[in-house]
Amino acid sequence: MQLEVRPPHPHPAAPTVRRIGSAVRRLRGLWIVLLVTAVAVPLGRLVPLVGGPVFGILLGVITGSVIPALRSEVWRPGYDFASKTLLQLSIVVLGTGLSLQQVARVGVSSLPVMLGTLALALGGAWLFGRILGVRGDTQILIGVGTAICGGSAIAAATAAIGAKRSSVAYALATIFTFNIVAVLTFPPLGHLMGMSSEAFGLWAGTAVNDTSSVVAAGYAYSQAAGDQAIVVKLTRSLTLIPIVLTLVALKIRRENRVARALDAAAEGSYAGATASIRKPLPWRKLVPLFLIGFIAAAGLRSAGAVPESWLPGLSLTGSTLITAALAGIGLSLRPSELRDAGPRPLLLGAILWILVAAGSLGLQSFS
Repeated sequence: MQLEVRPPHPHPAAPTVRRIGSAVRRLRGLWIVLLVTAVAVPLGRLVPLVGGPVFGILLGVITGSVIPALRSEVWRPGYDFASKTLLQLSIVVLGTGLSLQQVARVGVSSLPVMLGTLALALGGAWLFGRILGVRGDTQILIGVGTAICGGSAIAAATAAIGAKRSSVAYALATIFTFNIVAVLTFPPLGHLMGMSSEAFGLWAGTAVNDTSSVVAAGYAYSQAAGDQAIVVKLTRSLTLIPIVLTLVALKIRRENRVARALDAAAEGSYAGATASIRKPLPWRKLVPLFLIGFIAAAGLRSAGAVPESWLPGLSLTGSTLITAALAGIGLSLRPSELRDAGPRPLLLGAILWILVAAGSLGLQSFS
């Protein structure tokens, strides 16, 4: 008689134990992220031109450099949770600041300028990125950040494509640099050119990136210019939706082509590889959950389901979540990853900034 030996059944509590262990590992690094965020957020409110997110990644890099032990793998799950999950959640919360009624009031007249500058920024990123040798994630993030809305667009694109830490840091540094230049130079240039408040608001709303910088430049010119600039900026934010969808589609298509070609090549069949590459893209994976949340949040705001009194708190919450996400990226970033890229990403950002600023003025003169 032969006895049948069966593998032992897993203990019913095993999945729960694993989940608790995973949560504990995340909390280790997350506490460090929250401590850095607790310093970065007040600094961002004190110096709004810089903003909490930039302080978050800066303080993260500095803290990790001063205390190298914080770059140990034991902290990594918490950093990853902040840089992925909190980043995606921040985009959903920021959707509550988008009112479709305000967007509609901008009028059709401003759309050619906004769409034109969007095309200039994205096309310029593709062309000059190739010329300068700035490719991949860095090229995409600088282009999207310049084209749409600075840090928020970089956050959304990062959540969509899983960009490298060094690319996020470079893109943010580039956008931050030219935001400051714009705030300091746009108002005197606008007065020198004799621009109306409406024209300057359209210029600032399309050629300045982060919201805080748009507000600073617009209201430095006039109250009316500031009001116009904010609404234009909100309208620009809507383009996040098609841009993120496109980025996700391209990422999935590229990954599928590589995976299928490798599988077919392993079978030794070139015909099989060619056929496998032509398989349809799984569109059910195309729309990220955070983007659905962003659209839903904007819809709730537009329907009046989000009280006006909640908006300052929601704006602060969204900004804090982005700051925490970027603090997590900064803590796990090594300065050598930035040094390897050299000055070329900053040069790409400068070219795109000039291209968009000049393009916005040129398109206004023809519209």
